[in-house]
Amino acid sequence: MTGIKKPSVWQYLRYCLGAVLPPDLHDWVRNDLISKGAATRFVVRVTTPVVLVLAPVYLLPTDIVTKLIMTMPLALPFVYFAIALNPVYRRYRLNKHGMDGDLVDQLRREKEAPDMQAYYARYRPEMLEDEANPPT
Repeated sequence: MTGIKKPSVWQYLRYCLGAVLPPDLHDWVRNDLISKGAATRFVVRVTTPVVLVLAPVYLLPTDIVTKLIMTMPLALPFVYFAIALNPVYRRYRLNKHGMDGDLVDQLRREKEAPDMQAYYARYRPEMLEDEANPPT
């Protein structure tokens, strides 16, 4: 990520809250949303406010079971949906910044490309022929 302009602290906080960054930071946004670790960064960003809101419960003078009963019904669904919907949200953020939302799956497609080629070579060779000779 060398050579990519990074947002200021204020811009980063606004970005975490959903703001659109200026066009000169779009390379950083693209890297943030599609590079390795993007899903983890997203889940951490989304769950941090919930943890901060629920943390004072653990200061109450009661046993840990009661504290868990008070916080887990809120925290677990929040984390679950953050994990489940992170590709959808990252695609939305790319679209919001004027980029192609399909970039979210780019790393997965690159990783699976050799397996897909082997599959098509073995089971669907006509598909490979179609790619090699596109219609004119």
